[in-house]
Amino acid sequence: MGKLEGKVAIITGAARGQGAAHAKAFIEEGAKVAITDILSEEGAQLAEQLGAENCKFYKHDVTNLKEWESIVSDVENTFGPVNILINNAGIGLKKSIVDMTEEEYRKIIDVNQVSVFLGMKSVIPSMLKMNSGSIVNISSIAGLLGSKDGSVAYDASKFAVTGMTKSIGLEMAHTGIRVNSVHPGIIMTPMVMTKDENPTVTDSIGKLLNHVPMKRGATPEEVTKLVLFLASDDSSYSTASEFVIDGGLTANRYG
Repeated sequence: MGKLEGKVAIITGAARGQGAAHAKAFIEEGAKVAITDILSEEGAQLAEQLGAENCKFYKHDVTNLKEWESIVSDVENTFGPVNILINNAGIGLKKSIVDMTEEEYRKIIDVNQVSVFLGMKSVIPSMLKMNSGSIVNISSIAGLLGSKDGSVAYDASKFAVTGMTKSIGLEMAHTGIRVNSVHPGIIMTPMVMTKDENPTVTDSIGKLLNHVPMKRGATPEEVTKLVLFLASDDSSYSTASEFVIDGGLTANRYG
């Protein structure tokens, strides 16, 4: 029997990268999975690959509460009450506070922070029907450390995810619903790669890799193993906590 046998999961930002890796692993471990993303074509292709009996794709604006509520309702009707929520959707932007517009700042906050609030708000009632559940909020090492490279909006959003995780984890602790955050360092996904014909890591990521004690970025599958642990009953005594997966980067004070 798989670690997630009989469980139902919603994973946002799951058309590719980390989210897609999570979806594949969850299904291998026995879960029924709803994957959501704004990337319709890639999301639909992934759902088809994973099989309609196990996976359903939803085009999803994670900043829209009505869309959240509609998806949760349909997932319940299709697979049953939701046991697992992985708030994985996110975007980035590097721009100094002087040059960043209000609209740019608010967009990062809406996608990276407000969507996590909306996801928890929408899914927790489903979890309460079973008095159990696991929510994993994908934050970042940027939710633990500040930076000076024009990441004010991204850092603010990820610090907020860290704080919300602790707050809701404590609020829900007596209900059987656990809430934890995962803080990846450099993960080798399309988000950190150049967009040319022969993609390599962007210059800023390349410089940061020099400070990683393990001298490499992680694969999405390595992050998935940690997310799977937190989603499963193996982490039954873990809540309101942050889990770092960064190759030692945040510990490397003299790097």
